[in-house]
Amino acid sequence: MASLYDLLSHLGGWNWVIFAFALFLLETIVPGVHFLWFGLAAFLVGIVALVLNAVSPDAAAIFVWQFQLILFALVSMVTVFFVRRYAASNDGDATDAPSLNVRAQQYIGRTTTVIVPIQGGRGKIKVGDSLWQAEGPDLPEGAKVRIVGANGTVLVVEAV
Repeated sequence: MASLYDLLSHLGGWNWVIFAFALFLLETIVPGVHFLWFGLAAFLVGIVALVLNAVSPDAAAIFVWQFQLILFALVSMVTVFFVRRYAASNDGDATDAPSLNVRAQQYIGRTTTVIVPIQGGRGKIKVGDSLWQAEGPDLPEGAKVRIVGANGTVLVVEAV
């Protein structure tokens, strides 16, 4: 076990760089954005450790693993909180097409024809080249209706 400790202690900043790439690899495997920010923090700590070692061995001796862990924790917290704040501020952005992926909402206001009579509050109407379930007042086949709302994939209609 001492040989593993010696190996890891001699790698210095490269440990953090390797750890960062392992986290980046996990980020590509695991769905979501969980490991990216910790990987960035580990990469930054590794770069700082490598630069300090290149500049002066005395500076590298001061930047021991305890300080490296503290820097990693601080940078991780800053990146996570920054991203959460930035992402949260963009969640409620208004869009110019709010019903883009809500097909039934796009048909509100259209006038169409009843294909299967509406009886007991349910029937079918034709919108474009598709048949849609409809709910509304009882109406015979061929009656003209206006789409006034949507209840899931069922269009709410009223007589014209």
